[in-house]
Amino acid sequence: MIANPPFSLKEWGAENWANDPYGRNIAGVPPQGNGAMAWVQHMIKSMNSTGRMTVVLPHGALFRKGVEGRIREELIRQDMLEAVIGLGPNIFYGTQLAACVMVFKQNKEAGKKCKIVFIDASEQVRVGRAQNFLEPEHVSQIFNWYQSFSNEENYVKVVSIDETKETDFNLNIPLYVEKIIEDNLPSVEETLADLKTAWEASLQAEEKFKAILKNYM
Repeated sequence: MIANPPFSLKEWGAENWANDPYGRNIAGVPPQGNGAMAWVQHMIKSMNSTGRMTVVLPHGALFRKGVEGRIREELIRQDMLEAVIGLGPNIFYGTQLAACVMVFKQNKEAGKKCKIVFIDASEQVRVGRAQNFLEPEHVSQIFNWYQSFSNEENYVKVVSIDETKETDFNLNIPLYVEKIIEDNLPSVEETLADLKTAWEASLQAEEKFKAILKNYM
């Protein structure tokens, strides 16, 4: 299943969820003002034994606390969450917000059990004047990262469920995918040497300037 449900829908039927006749309340009742986790549970419940589900959500679904945090914890403990993918901003019509994709699988492969792959794909985007775009090469790169299920510096991190416990089941991507920033700044010693050279050059230029002025006086 692939879904892009309404973001932050308020009138989503919270009053019926606690006693849902279809058994979709598998992890808890989402808050009245945000039905994101209701959509997620509905789709998870709809998967068969070999099912996979991907859903586009705002990033807040990854880290909001309270009721949503408890639902997220329960879903993580059930070990169906396979991947969390962060996309670039302004890709979807109607919102400039950056979105994320969560991938769930009913039965993970043996090597992926009790693990989640986090992918920072925020740079995989072509910036347009009014709208940004995912080009085929961007989609291909994201899929390759997802399929390889292995660490890639600055972009991909495979994390155990136990590691998410240490962050109180917060799935915010920067907590796991750390960016290495290369500033390429010179050392203090190099800066001081350059400053000394520049100072000496300025003194020489000043003496030369004084000599020129003296010839005209």
